[in-house]
Amino acid sequence: MALPGIRIWTRYRVSAVRFSRFDDSRILVGTRDRFNRSHGLHVLQLSPTPSGGGTVDELATFDTLYGVNDCCWSQSQRSLAVSALTDGSVKVWDTSLPPAANPVGIFREHIDQVRSVDWNPADDCFLSASSDATIKFWVPDRNNSYYTFQEHLDRVNAVAWNDIQPHVFASASDDHTVGLWDIRDNRFLTRIPVNHPGGLVSCNWNKYSEFHLATASGTSINVWDVRTTQMPLVDFSSHNRNVCRICFSPHRANMLLSCSVDHTVRAWDTQAQASVARYDLHDDSVYGIDMSVHIEDLIASAGRDKLVNIWRASPRQHLLHSP
Repeated sequence: MALPGIRIWTRYRVSAVRFSRFDDSRILVGTRDRFNRSHGLHVLQLSPTPSGGGTVDELATFDTLYGVNDCCWSQSQRSLAVSALTDGSVKVWDTSLPPAANPVGIFREHIDQVRSVDWNPADDCFLSASSDATIKFWVPDRNNSYYTFQEHLDRVNAVAWNDIQPHVFASASDDHTVGLWDIRDNRFLTRIPVNHPGGLVSCNWNKYSEFHLATASGTSINVWDVRTTQMPLVDFSSHNRNVCRICFSPHRANMLLSCSVDHTVRAWDTQAQASVARYDLHDDSVYGIDMSVHIEDLIASAGRDKLVNIWRASPRQHLLHSP
C-alpha cells in the first residue's frame, strides 16, 4: 500500500500505538486520559486516496474504566490484541467482535498497574510487566498465568521478546537493571546494571541480531551486546527530556527510533553512532512509537497532545491532515 503521511487528531490522549503484523493498513491505539475519563482501545484503518492523500476510519472502539498504559496485537491471530491497564488488569480483545462481546479475557493477578505487554513473535503467548515488580507469562486459553518472574526489586516498565530467539525476553525496571530471561525453563539469565539517574523505561531487541538490545533511561539510550555487558556499545543522549519508548526498525539493522517527553521523535544510526533525523510533529509528550513490518520506514507516533502521526522516514514525506 502506498501511504502518504497522515496526521490524526483524536479525542483522547494516546499512550501506545502498534502496527498490525497481518494488515498493512491497520493500527492499534491505546488511550488514557484521567481528566476526560476517556480510556480504551481503538482500531484505526488507513486508506490512500486517488488524489494522493489519505483517510482514516475508526473501525472499533473498546472503552475501559481505567487507562491503557500499553497494548499490542497478537502475532499469531489476526484479530486478537492485549492491553495493560492502570488498575492492574490485563485484557484480551477480539477486534472482529462488537464491543458488547469484549473483552474475551480478563486477568487480574497483578497487584499494581500493568506497565507493558508484548506478544511472542512465534507462539501464542504474551508477557505483562507491572509496577508490582513482577512479570507474568500468559497463554490466552488459560484462566491464570503460566509463570511469574520475580527478580526485579522495583516496578517493571517494559518487556520485549527477542525476535530471533523467541524463548528469550528482556525487561526494563526502575531498579536500574535490565533482566534477561528464558521461558524454556523459566530461568533468570543475567542482570545488566545501567548507571543512569532514572530507572529504565523501555527496551527493544535488534531484529537482525539476537545479541543487541537497546535500553532507555532518563535522556539516555544505550545499545548493549548482551554477551559482554560491562559497557554499552552505543550511548545516545540528544533528547532534552526523558525518553518514553524505543523501537528498532524491522527493515534496517542499524536504525533505532525513540520518542520523548521533549515532544520529539528521533532516528539513530547505531553503526555510525549518530542521530540522523529529528521529527517535531507533536506539541506534547510522545509516549508511543512503532514501525510497520509491511512498509519500509513507515513510522507511527502517538502522544499526550491527542495526535497520532504516520509518515515515511525515507523518503521523507509531508504530513497530510486527516479529519
